[in-house]
Order: sequence, then structure tokens, then C-alpha cells
Amino acid sequence: MNDVTELVEVTYGLDRQTVPQPMWRRRLRQAIHFFSYHLILKRRRTRVTRAAGFRLMIRPTVFHPRWFITSQFFASFIGRLDLNGKRVADIGTGSGILALAAIRAGALHVTAVDINPSAALTAAENARTNGHGDRFVAVCSNLLSALAPVAVFDVIISSPPSFPGEPRDIADRAWHAGPNYRDVAPLFDQARERLAPGGRVYFLVSSDSDLDLFSALIVRARFQARAVAERSIVIESLIIYELEAL
Repeated sequence: MNDVTELVEVTYGLDRQTVPQPMWRRRLRQAIHFFSYHLILKRRRTRVTRAAGFRLMIRPTVFHPRWFITSQFFASFIGRLDLNGKRVADIGTGSGILALAAIRAGALHVTAVDINPSAALTAAENARTNGHGDRFVAVCSNLLSALAPVAVFDVIISSPPSFPGEPRDIADRAWHAGPNYRDVAPLFDQARERLAPGGRVYFLVSSDSDLDLFSALIVRARFQARAVAERSIVIESLIIYELEAL
């Protein structure tokens, strides 16, 4: 049975360190990626599914929230936040499921961002399908780089790729963040610049990620980290952190 735990520990970086993975874990992770990439991420057909209470169209190359537990876990957490009147940015939106969860939690307006143009289009269509198109805008952008300088947010949410390594293609960027997490490393500095006073960042990370590197990036961006939720699955834990500007 999956174990979900609410957490309250506060630290300046993350509350845990990178754990070296034994060979069998690395081999298992490689096998999971192989099948996930070829059977899900690389698929050629558009599909329709339901997840977290939303009807979602999933175009080819877009992260599928029914097959990867991270999306529904994070959406459930967002649903418990009080986002009434908040301006929210969802970085790496994929299908738009987290952005839609933010609107359902009361967000005034959500900007959904993804480097994959198919994902940005998918998120926009899913917002309209679920009746939230008036409070939703989707942008194809490398993190926050394409947004207007005046765009500021009360809450920024992100479920970035959990693992380093060069992605094979645009679909694989949902899994691999480049060597040394090249594609997501600027996220924390950019979020710090775009966060309104008193704002918060919520991001999800795997216990198998390079937590030492994420800690260093968080400290460099002058954030204080607090673990707020964790879900244990068979081979890893999924951890959601809240970041507050120092």
C-alpha cells in the first residue's frame, strides 16, 4: 500500500542527501525508462483519459498523468492549498493537470509553461475542455525565459524531470533534464526573480534525484525549504517541497 505522509521539517537546503544507488537499482531504473519511453512517451496517437477529476486529452510526446503517479499525487496536494485570488505559474505543465488543480483550488489566473509546444497546446485545450479557459494561458517557453518581465506570481509549481542525462528527444525531456540537470538548473533563480512578496514555490522531486545538487541550487537562489508531503512507492519516494524566499 502506498504511504502518504505530511511533513513539516524546515531547512535551508533539502532535508536529505543524495543516496548512491546500487547497480540493481540503476538497472531497474533503466528498464523502467526504456518501457516508459517506448510505450508511453514515444506513442504516436492522441489519447483521452481522466485523472484527478479532469477529462484530459494527451497528445503524442506529452507526459501522461494516468501512467505516472507523480501528476495525481501533486494534483491532490495542490487541491488542499488555499489559492484563492492567487496568480500561479505551472512550469513544465505537460497535460496541464497541475495548472487545472490550481484553478480548482481557487487560483485567480494560471500561466502554464512547457518547452514542448505540443504540451502547451494540450494544456490550453484541456483548460477549455474543463471550463477554465478564461483563467488560463499556456506558453511555450524554456522555463520562465519567454514570459514578459512584468509577470509576477504568488505561487509557482513545478514537477521537473527527476533524472540527469541527455534526453533523446522532446518527449524524453519529461524524464531527463540533461547532464547535471542542465535544463532545470536555472528554475530556482528564475522563480526567485518572479515570486511576489510572501509567495511560495512548490516542486516535486524523487528520492533518487541528485538531492545534493537541488539543495545547492535552492540555497544559491536564497530559498528556505520545507518538506510538506511525501509518497512512498515501490522503488522511490516522491517528495514535495515548499520554498520560501529568505
